[in-house]
Amino acid sequence: MTTMIEGRRADSARRRERVLKALDAALRAGEDVTVSSLARAARVDRTFLYRHRDLLERVHAAAAAPPLEGRQAAVSRASLQADLANALERNTRLQTRVRQLEKRLSEALGEQAWAESGLGAPADLDQLQRRIALLEQELVHKVGELEERTEELEAARAANRELTRALNTGPRE
Repeated sequence: MTTMIEGRRADSARRRERVLKALDAALRAGEDVTVSSLARAARVDRTFLYRHRDLLERVHAAAAAPPLEGRQAAVSRASLQADLANALERNTRLQTRVRQLEKRLSEALGEQAWAESGLGAPADLDQLQRRIALLEQELVHKVGELEERTEELEAARAANRELTRALNTGPRE
């Protein structure tokens, strides 16, 4: 049983050594370091790297580190991530702007269609509202006059009834 454990430890140590050599070679070559590319170069499974946290931390540190001095890397992972974040932010801003413009266009087209249909409110709504207020005041005045005349008419009718009664009951000869 101990020989199996020792064999397993030796195999793990050999794979660790291959990973470290592949990492060193990738850094010297100025290549982009990722878990997948490193596992492929070291001929190990990616889960091997995820099971060994120290190796995984080295991979992530190498991926985030700037290229070695004297070597010109095309782009670093950090700069690509920054570019991606900036592009996503710009995309969000542009989507917001597009929604605003679509809303404004929709409102303008709706108003235009409403006005062309003849159903829309006239352009001089304030003037019409003032006219309505004036007509309402005039209506109130006319209703008052009508009530006065109705009262006068009732009074005249009452007077006529009294006079008719007085004539009908007048002195009999």
